Amino acid sequence: MIFNSLEFFIFLPIVFFLYWFVFGKRLKTQNFLIVIASYIFYGWWDWRFLSLILFSTIVDYTIGISLKKNKKLIIRKSLLWISIIVNLGFLGFFKYYNFFLESFVTSFTFFGGEIKANTLNIILPVGISFYTFQTLSYTIDVYREKLEPTKDFIAFSAFVSFFPQLVAGPIERATNLLPQFYKERKFKYSLAVDGMRQILWGLFKKIVIADNCAEYANLIFNNSSEYSGSTLFLGAFFFTFQIYGDFSGYSDIAIGVSRLFGFNLKRNFAFPYFSRDIAEFWRRWHISLSTWFRDYVYIPLGGSRGGVKMKIRNTFIIFIVSGFWHGANWTFIVWGVLNALYFLPLMLTNKNRINTDIIAEGRLFPGIREFFQMSVTFLITVIAWVFFRANNVSHAFSYLKAMLTDSFFTFPEFFPTTILLLLLGFLIVEWLGRTGEYAIEKIDVINKPLRWSIYLLLIVFMFSFTGQEQEFIYFQF
Repeated sequence: MIFNSLEFFIFLPIVFFLYWFVFGKRLKTQNFLIVIASYIFYGWWDWRFLSLILFSTIVDYTIGISLKKNKKLIIRKSLLWISIIVNLGFLGFFKYYNFFLESFVTSFTFFGGEIKANTLNIILPVGISFYTFQTLSYTIDVYREKLEPTKDFIAFSAFVSFFPQLVAGPIERATNLLPQFYKERKFKYSLAVDGMRQILWGLFKKIVIADNCAEYANLIFNNSSEYSGSTLFLGAFFFTFQIYGDFSGYSDIAIGVSRLFGFNLKRNFAFPYFSRDIAEFWRRWHISLSTWFRDYVYIPLGGSRGGVKMKIRNTFIIFIVSGFWHGANWTFIVWGVLNALYFLPLMLTNKNRINTDIIAEGRLFPGIREFFQMSVTFLITVIAWVFFRANNVSHAFSYLKAMLTDSFFTFPEFFPTTILLLLLGFLIVEWLGRTGEYAIEKIDVINKPLRWSIYLLLIVFMFSFTGQEQEFIYFQF
């Protein structure tokens, strides 16, 4: 089930009504309803894969309790490794089996050998990368004794399968989300209104921005050999906003829906395209994944505490693993390597944390230096997204080679003025709202007639610019 579908618009009010008006005074039944609703939500796509979520839930719930009972280090480490192997084993099989097999055959052939191997017709379970990391965070935090293991199986099941963020994040930490299932929740009108507002903005990002940009990005990338450099840049530009509108839009909807049920999820995007350097970009883009890798991979490896060689090694590891997390294709690994190369100069000169504030805070316009930094960061990000979107590495390099020619300075073969004006308006709204959690968060300070006029305008835009429905990009991850 997807957020921008008729099924979800029927599903959500029913669950909301049952949650508050039927089970509103019983915490355990509320949690049980969330589990049932979450399994229906996920099973709507393919009910067979519910067994994966259930098995992962049982394994990590049992291991959590066992970690509490056992004090011997060797047993605790064994239990932790069981959780890691089971969770990453499922992820590796469904997501990477064919990739590793094909890569092995290709490398074997490259050295003059010949081997035949049959790939499997494996269906990738939606959201497996997200809920796998979510359950792993629980086991690791219990192992580190940063979290008490739960004995409430229903609450833990609700945490693992919580439907608003189940299939595309944010990747929640057990330390933040799980305790919220233990506490009595009361309906708060202000929280629900804020949730609905964020849902509206998320839907606008997805339907108006992402889906319309997708039509042109797909057209240009799928026929890249036929277009000039300027048109190819336009295709990369459209994909840049497609992936942002698509993924941050999903996160906005997930966070907003969670608020309707009295939950607070972590922020996942903080206006990343207004970043002044690539380090700031990665503090603002897919925050839940970046911080997950920081806390569970980068810091355990030594972080930046060692010498230069260790810093470089750890930086490449974190970006390559992050790229590989996104998909079983060498394009994602190259994308990760490229971002590591962007990041290294800042880290080696200790300038990776100089831009931690909000750009041009308290001012309407950025300074010349800030505008230049923001533009350069945006352009190198656009180039990196070419590898993310391309069919393969060869396609990415040929795309960039054709883009960076004299034809880059010609007028594009087509110039969708309406969509570009929409993007300009979208950027203006995002810029004006950059101090909030999301762009229109603080709109409640203006008078009610104007506020409702803006809501209505967003809805009109969604109906007027409904393009060809596109699946959320991050469903494939």
